[in-house]
Amino acid sequence: SNGALLMRDGVIADLGEAEAVRARNPYLGLEIIDAQGKLALPGNICAHTHFYGAFARGMAIPGEPPRNFIEVLQKLWWRLDRALDHEGARYSALVCMVDAIKNGTTTLIDHHASPNAIDGVLDTLAAAAEESGLRVALCYEVTDRNGLDGARAGIEENRRFASACAAWRHPRVKAAVGVHASFTVCDETLDRCVAAADESNVPLHIHVAEDEADQHDSTTRYGMRVVERLRARGALTPRTICAHAIHINAHEVTLLAESGAKVTHQPRSNMNNGVGVADVPAMLGAGVCVGLGNDGFSNDAGKLNSWSLVVSGTALAASQAAAGRAALSPRAVDAAIALTDRLPPALAAFRFPGLAPPRDLPGRLEPPRGISMPIGPEGKTAFVPGNHPLGIASIPSQRLVKTSSPPPLGSRDAAGHAENRDLLSRGNRCGVFEGWAWGGERA
Repeated sequence: SNGALLMRDGVIADLGEAEAVRARNPYLGLEIIDAQGKLALPGNICAHTHFYGAFARGMAIPGEPPRNFIEVLQKLWWRLDRALDHEGARYSALVCMVDAIKNGTTTLIDHHASPNAIDGVLDTLAAAAEESGLRVALCYEVTDRNGLDGARAGIEENRRFASACAAWRHPRVKAAVGVHASFTVCDETLDRCVAAADESNVPLHIHVAEDEADQHDSTTRYGMRVVERLRARGALTPRTICAHAIHINAHEVTLLAESGAKVTHQPRSNMNNGVGVADVPAMLGAGVCVGLGNDGFSNDAGKLNSWSLVVSGTALAASQAAAGRAALSPRAVDAAIALTDRLPPALAAFRFPGLAPPRDLPGRLEPPRGISMPIGPEGKTAFVPGNHPLGIASIPSQRLVKTSSPPPLGSRDAAGHAENRDLLSRGNRCGVFEGWAWGGERA
């Protein structure tokens, strides 16, 4: 099989077998880009990142090692963000964007903090994004830890940038209002952030229950849990992005689902900070839209998906082992498969409001769509039989299949799974390129 994509003015105009595409589009002077047997896939979406985290890679923390998450913040992140200036913010963003491009990630939702360089810093990041060609959504992290004047300056920077973006109408750069977390903002600051997001009609991006300390603070100071407090202050809407959501209970999951708020899952960061494991299967089961983020780590989506499977499957297995059941129970395997089956479609749905026009929805390849796709080495994926982190033999909704010739539409493989070669057509999640089929369930 020899597949082809026809690109016209930055948009996928046609796709299919190369000869058929040429026959349907008998134009002269077309530039031919030979992908040399590689894969063309929809661009990955990083739903929560910190560009300035580029400076933390390999950084040693002086003194005694942190004993808990709050000390991780105090000894590393809050020292690092205070050291940032505009130049540092710019280069940290460029480093992360180069890493994103190398790993096929074309949309990033950033959460920035630089207490000593607030005014205009989002413009600095936007300029870096414009230089990179990536889609980004930017916000400034509002917090009371630098005093109320610092909090007000952060809110004003978010409001100013949102207004500038509305006038700019750039298809690839959008604004949000950032909030650090419930435990670092008082009611007055949180209310001001909600008002700024509502006035500008942009999302509110906040860390939610990343550590138990967030819940302890909320219940002690406000008499309610974190998600309950966010709902009470009007902070939970379909425009809300909740990063982490690890230490939440079933009632809070229900509140997230009812509000339409989005959740981002950062498994590598969660393990690095020792903060716990988000119950992603429960959130997906409740109807919460969950996306994957890297929290400032690498944009290698294959590793990110592998970590999400390993972390969630291992956590469920450990909980069942503690209860006296088998270490790798069917429930743990089912949860891992649920993540494999459902996270990529959730990522496709995790579209930042207004980030791109309707025809340019990240996560699919079909006409007419904007071009946003990585082309990677043939056959390299974490999700193939024998190479799955939990040793699962078959991944029905996400498998990479090599075929010497296209099977008939609707035919099935030995395991009974559909081998529909027309997976790049409208209504399908992903697709085929140069003889490889990346199977996906229908939207």
